[in-house]
Amino acid sequence: MRTFLVAATGAPTILLTAALVVLACCWLLVAGGVADVESFDADVDLRSWRLDGVPAMVALSLLTVLAWSLSVGATVVLVVFATPGPGTGLLRLFLPVSALLVAWGMTCLIVRPLHHRLPDDAAPSGLSEARTAGPRDAGGPDPGGGASPTAL
Repeated sequence: MRTFLVAATGAPTILLTAALVVLACCWLLVAGGVADVESFDADVDLRSWRLDGVPAMVALSLLTVLAWSLSVGATVVLVVFATPGPGTGLLRLFLPVSALLVAWGMTCLIVRPLHHRLPDDAAPSGLSEARTAGPRDAGGPDPGGGASPTAL
């Protein structure tokens, strides 16, 4: 257990651990009803990262959890099986970066099938379109009694 805690709070992996704590707080806000899963979608464009198709919080959650798990797991394996030395220290610095890259690839593979189950943009229903479409949009007379702009 001590090795796991040292690996999770070690020098480079602490950044992913902090991201995991922030992520847990965000999900607690969602569970409490204070925030919505799609609250962060307006702020983040994930198309360039090939992670679009699901809410941004879901994609970033997957990325963070996978990167943290891979980084901590690889660090524990390195600490247990490798002899301490400068090469091991350099490899330990490299592990979180490589774990993040591998996690990104895995997240891209996971997000594709999730796109069909968790669409990021829900299609508007016919009822909501009927409520928002005004008489001018439908080509009818102006509700104020005047002629519609298309009739002039």
